[in-house]
Amino acid sequence: MRYNRTEIARNIGFSSIIDEKFKTGSLTVRFMTRLSGETAAANALGIGALSSSSADFPTLAKLNEKLSSLYGAGLSTFARKRGDVQILGLTASWLTKKYAFDGEDVDREMLSLIRGCIFSPNVKDGEFDAESYAITKKDLLDRIDAELNNKRGYALSRASEVAFRGEPAEYSCYGSKESAAAVDSAGAYSAYKELLSDAQVEIFYIAPVEDPGFCDMFRESFSGMSRTPSPVVFRTPSPLSSEVNTDSDEYDVRQCKMVMTFKTSSEDFFAVKMLSTIFGETPVSKLFMNVREKMSLCYYCASRVVSAKGAIMVDSGVERANIEKAKAEILGQLEEIKKGNITDSETESALLSIENTVNQIGDTPASYSGWYFERFCEGNSRSPEEQLALYREVTKERIIEAAKSLSLDSVYLMLDKEADA
Repeated sequence: MRYNRTEIARNIGFSSIIDEKFKTGSLTVRFMTRLSGETAAANALGIGALSSSSADFPTLAKLNEKLSSLYGAGLSTFARKRGDVQILGLTASWLTKKYAFDGEDVDREMLSLIRGCIFSPNVKDGEFDAESYAITKKDLLDRIDAELNNKRGYALSRASEVAFRGEPAEYSCYGSKESAAAVDSAGAYSAYKELLSDAQVEIFYIAPVEDPGFCDMFRESFSGMSRTPSPVVFRTPSPLSSEVNTDSDEYDVRQCKMVMTFKTSSEDFFAVKMLSTIFGETPVSKLFMNVREKMSLCYYCASRVVSAKGAIMVDSGVERANIEKAKAEILGQLEEIKKGNITDSETESALLSIENTVNQIGDTPASYSGWYFERFCEGNSRSPEEQLALYREVTKERIIEAAKSLSLDSVYLMLDKEADA
């Protein structure tokens, strides 16, 4: 595997990742901007419109027909968040020409199609085509509804609102349903033009062989634009609240959800990750083995690191009668780690879990793109092997110090309505 990143313009990076084992080409373009409740929905809709049509393929049917003719090539858009940053993008995948019949140059076809979607969208009179935009808007609204229906995921989203209130990270990467419904095609196109002008951009090209045509296309296309980009800040630790905030909602659910957010001042990322893994990221973690298995206080109980905000979230599914007991035991297990009650077996299992995850990098083009994008956000370009070496250096003492840096900031409860009946 060969990895190389080049600055093709101010705040625009192009990374090529070449691995001969792949039969497909893959390209992901990420636009990064500060997350805002006022612009999140319009930005998501502006990017979303790029995969429903283009000037060359003015309907979704024609675009899909073209993709199907290219051996079932794929094209999609996405919206995510990383701390205070909204990340919006387009990703494409296709069979490389080496494996196409009669030497058909699928790579050139996809290059042209991608260029058209990004730089020549389906626009009429200063707004996205109404018919195609209607499909994009419905898709986003359906996606927001789907998040609301996924109660565990929605509880985590609400917990972010509570823990990071007053910070950009409190908002959804899609914006609210109400704000999305209010964005018309002109507003979405205006938001997209601002992203082209102002967003930081990172492009990842993954293929079995190098093809400079993709880098050249983006360099040429962006060179003709007037850009005033603002670099985004990927890590903005959230300050600890002066007192533990508890918020709750009631829904038609059978199982209550509890999310506890802890905040840390530690800059020892590797120790914090090891701590979280021992605490609650595996089936042999302290939370799983004690809170769930031994004490049967919850249906699930897991921790996750929110590194961009300097936080760890512990989410659990629990009966209302067991909420306080579960909370006390979760805090108790953290205290055990602070006291140094960590076995060699727990440390080895945590490291093995991290190794298993990292060793999967490179199995797919998407894993490469995600890995090196995360490293870019962290300000380095470490390979998976280099990152693993740093995890192996983490001592028990560093894990204990990371645990001691954690303080409970807030609790979010999704309660069942039936309990009060």
